[in-house]
Amino acid sequence: MAARTAMPHENDHGVMTFGDHLEELRRRVILGVAVPLPLAFVLFLFAEPIRTAMCAPLFEALRTNDLPVQLQALSPIETLLLDMKLSLIFAVVLSAPWILWQAWMFVRPGLYSHERRFVYLLLPGSGVLTLAGIALLYWVILPLVLAMLVSMSTSGEQIVLGGATEVADARPPATLPLATAHPAVPVPGQVWIKMPEHVLCVAVPETADPDAAVHVLTVPLARGTVVVQQYRLSEYIGFVLMLMTGVAIAFQLPLVILLLGWLDIVRIETLRKQRKYAFFGCAVAAAIVTPPDVLSMLLMWLPLAMLYELGIVLLRLLPAWRVAGLAPPAEPSASGTASARDSAPPPPVASRSSVPRGAAAPETDEGSGRKEPPDAGDEGETP
Repeated sequence: MAARTAMPHENDHGVMTFGDHLEELRRRVILGVAVPLPLAFVLFLFAEPIRTAMCAPLFEALRTNDLPVQLQALSPIETLLLDMKLSLIFAVVLSAPWILWQAWMFVRPGLYSHERRFVYLLLPGSGVLTLAGIALLYWVILPLVLAMLVSMSTSGEQIVLGGATEVADARPPATLPLATAHPAVPVPGQVWIKMPEHVLCVAVPETADPDAAVHVLTVPLARGTVVVQQYRLSEYIGFVLMLMTGVAIAFQLPLVILLLGWLDIVRIETLRKQRKYAFFGCAVAAAIVTPPDVLSMLLMWLPLAMLYELGIVLLRLLPAWRVAGLAPPAEPSASGTASARDSAPPPPVASRSSVPRGAAAPETDEGSGRKEPPDAGDEGETP
């Protein structure tokens, strides 16, 4: 066994013992968590903007359906725990390049140079596909899905008032003003409806003193339906995170096809021939990672089908020999194969056992100078 070097992870030809591997693994793990943990504390200070950005598609869907733009928190620490969860998740996501780099530095010494070229292609490609999937989910799929789901939930039975009756008092009905912005100096007791949020606002003083500071209390107004739409903050964020995870995994389909092609498990001809079964599998995967409705499944199935075709294109453009930097494999010549198949068989070579007794043995190509050994049956015969 070769002698242990000072830094075995930098020596491609060095040999490391089991203890050296454990020491290197411990070192890489410590370096890997050295970035996400401090970053999580920093992102916790910006947890509220992150939470608001994730809730923006739902808020837009609620406004479109004339519902109050509010989410519920059913426990005192629900918002705090959610902010801690979001800060930790986003810290891991943002520091993923650093974590993958430490994992790569641990695995790199055990790979040949042509094997490393595959990793150089797969890791950046995985990151690009993940970002593309999350962007498509946030700006296209999620707004359409939420708008449809919220509208379907609010299309129930409407509360309808009775017919008109005679009113003894002929005074006009009381009305509330509609305002797109809060008054600059609200008066205690002033009431208005904030539009387009559909929020009833009431200005009240802090104390009984009329000269005290005035606060605005709000009450969300909703449609008069039998079913009231009220969403919980933690459940909605969990729903979005689940969709992001499913989309990030599903968008790795081209790289999976590329890897299977490199391992010679599947071929381009097979992928093209079995395209209809692959599209059916994409539909099943889309139905699993999306809410149970046809629109969201179709919105997810279409990118998966396009990614399947992209995997076929990548497998044709980037075969294993080209990525490894090797020469293309030699293909057998069709003419050479046909000539070898159609050529006549060689003539049989006569053996001494087939020559009649007393006849002269035929000469071989090597010449007649070599004397043939006598047959075993001729040694004991008399003339």
